[in-house]
Amino acid sequence: MRAAENGRDPRLKAISDAIRVVPHFPKPGIMFHDITTLLLDHKAFKDTVDLFVERYRDMGISIVAGIEARGFIFGPSIALGIGAKFIPLRKPGKLPGRVISEPYELEYGTDQLEMHVGAVQPGERTIIIDDLVATGGTLSAAIRLLERFQAEVVECACVVGSPVVQGECELKEKPLFVLVEPHY
Repeated sequence: MRAAENGRDPRLKAISDAIRVVPHFPKPGIMFHDITTLLLDHKAFKDTVDLFVERYRDMGISIVAGIEARGFIFGPSIALGIGAKFIPLRKPGKLPGRVISEPYELEYGTDQLEMHVGAVQPGERTIIIDDLVATGGTLSAAIRLLERFQAEVVECACVVGSPVVQGECELKEKPLFVLVEPHY
């Protein structure tokens, strides 16, 4: 995992400070990183998108895939900023038409991601965006889903990254880029 925070960009402190930590939500022992407070801070929100755009602008990315739901907040703006298309990766039953599904494990059960058939062409360079990575299960499912259509997944990117993921999650050997480390 490569954290942008290590680069000392002054915008990163404001982004980190704008993210509220809610203890014991949604269940005891969880420290929930709430990005809705980041969205209320126009400058920090813009800086978040700008940092991703700066990173990916010259990498030949043709697809930004956003994971439901908070990946939808950042993904379309990043896609517009780098001249790529945006593909939503949704929970089951949310997309009309033909879809392909990929299951994944959660701490408390299983879920699936779905994508429209035909949204990806073989060889398209892709990044996957979400707000937070904890165990990497959702990102790994997104990688598998996109690779089934022969997309070239270049990197996964999140606003907040858990230090736990660095040692426990391989993300199918894809790089993981995060803007800020969690704060408690």
